[in-house]
Amino acid sequence: MRTTARSHPPSHRPARPLRRWLTLALASLTIGMTGTASAQDNEIDAPEMIDLSVMLDWYANPVHAPLIIAKQRGLFEKRGLDVDIQSPADPSVPPKLVAAGRVDLALSYQPQLHLQVDQGLPVVRIGTLVATPLNALVVRADSGIEAVADLAGHKIGYSVGGVEEVLLAATLEHSGLSLDDVELVNVNFSLTPALISQRVDAVTGAFRNFELAQMRHEGVPGKAFYIEEEGVPTYDELIFVANRDTLDDHRDAYRRFMAAIGEATAWIINHPDDAWQRFIDYDESLDTPLNAEAWEATLPRFALRPAALDTKRYRDFEAFLLERGEIKAQSPISRLAVDLDAQ
Repeated sequence: MRTTARSHPPSHRPARPLRRWLTLALASLTIGMTGTASAQDNEIDAPEMIDLSVMLDWYANPVHAPLIIAKQRGLFEKRGLDVDIQSPADPSVPPKLVAAGRVDLALSYQPQLHLQVDQGLPVVRIGTLVATPLNALVVRADSGIEAVADLAGHKIGYSVGGVEEVLLAATLEHSGLSLDDVELVNVNFSLTPALISQRVDAVTGAFRNFELAQMRHEGVPGKAFYIEEEGVPTYDELIFVANRDTLDDHRDAYRRFMAAIGEATAWIINHPDDAWQRFIDYDESLDTPLNAEAWEATLPRFALRPAALDTKRYRDFEAFLLERGEIKAQSPISRLAVDLDAQ
């Protein structure tokens, strides 16, 4: 360029301002076109939002905090997910809806998962929300019952048969009793009222983070026997299940979903007060003294690595159910649970 400029005759010099103007105009046009192209490229490269339906195991409450906080803080959206959180009319329905392809994911329980897989339901665990048992055997603190062995001859209330009876039987056997030594009473889902009114002497299937708080609020303190200390293998309480038959089609979306749950859980642990405010902002009906107390009791129970899989935990519980005749055969871990990050 310099050589060409020096060879121009003097008569061409007045044209330089015009040349400079044209150069600047072309540069501006080029920049504008580049900016437009970049914007178009960004529009093309931006991932489409993926719709994901998730059904809770029951109405929203503090055990669902990571899911709700992830929704409230936009953690799903930033990963390209549009998550629809639903509540069931019947808590036994969510895994069946997943198996039927009616919802993408559902919250369920590890003990039930083993039975459902044994029965042929194509569901598989993809993540854990609550990593310790919440189920407890609860009595009134003033009942005089100081140990599980003291329940001989007493009435025990329950809500749902099947796996609850299996856990209760193992708890009783650990103290030298059997189901024949107690009287079982179906109190439906009125565990706390039945215990407070002394319709029964104990209840099984009570959630230690809720029923004990509810009893304190009613002025009747309770006492819990923790089943993992009474002969029952430790298990994941609350898990996310997906349809095993279509898992590969949605694996990437589920990975992103679990990553959001993990980020939300860490934020809740680091900012419990702010998290509580976000939680009750989701639904004003959640702002109750009982939920506030349950919130504190639930925080230590969340899985800090929700996508990680403890294979021994699932293997041991499968063996526990097989030994008790609750399942026909022991399923391989891959049919029960997966670690999406390990695939």
